[in-house]
Amino acid sequence: MELWFSENHTENVKISIRVDKQLYSAQSEYQRIDVFESPEFGRFVTLDGDIIFSQADDFIYNEMVTHVPMSVHPCVKKVLIIGGGDGGVAREYSRYPEIEQIDVVESDDMFVEVCKEFFPETAKGFEDPRVNFFAADGLAFLRSKKDYYDIIVNDSTDPFGHTEGLFTKEFYGSCFKALKDDGIMVYQHGSPFYDEDEEACRSMHRKAYKSFPISRVYQAHIPTCPSGYWLFGFASKKYHPLNDFDPQRFKDRKLETWYYTTNLHRGAFMLPKYVEDLLEEEEDR
Repeated sequence: MELWFSENHTENVKISIRVDKQLYSAQSEYQRIDVFESPEFGRFVTLDGDIIFSQADDFIYNEMVTHVPMSVHPCVKKVLIIGGGDGGVAREYSRYPEIEQIDVVESDDMFVEVCKEFFPETAKGFEDPRVNFFAADGLAFLRSKKDYYDIIVNDSTDPFGHTEGLFTKEFYGSCFKALKDDGIMVYQHGSPFYDEDEEACRSMHRKAYKSFPISRVYQAHIPTCPSGYWLFGFASKKYHPLNDFDPQRFKDRKLETWYYTTNLHRGAFMLPKYVEDLLEEEEDR
């Protein structure tokens, strides 16, 4: 008998992945956590039935929220990752020796432990001595910070349930205050393709655009994301993601990547017209 995992993207669309077996299932204080083994994507984890990442494509997300801002900001010492309970983003930032401090704030510590058990290669990001883990609410954590971080990554899940506060106007304002005068915030912006996801994309861009003097959106292809198409937000107090981009600095580091390149960096900000249109509509509101 074949076993398949299915995730509904809309009422009319779902993605199905054949799985070899289910490795884990439990209900944390915040969400249901399941881990599956599949022939196509390797192991993948779901939260409340939604795929969060897989071994086959997690490198795309992790690289795009790391190397894009790191190739723009000239002097990064302190990084805050909100969410990031799998450790993948922390692992990617730990590849930069000049970074002195990487704080990871994740409210669901059970999710962290599950990732350490079933995704040790990803969770090894927590092993770097510069990484500090806080089992706390991201918005509450931010309220105590001012002029402190060079980069903030909002690596939380969708803007519903216990993470809803990380997509509010207050959250973006708190990020602005917690960043230094030349700080950058990057965040997952969702998928704009399906109608039911469009409003969340619009809302996030509207709030970031009104909170930061520089606000841009970039893209990546991630197979396990809805429609396989994902957006990221880049919000900054000072640096423009293209005008202040320094490709030679990244090349000089000789970091091995699977997705990110300096050519891709430029191209990622060249968006389809329907995405440009919805973003511009929110900017004009």
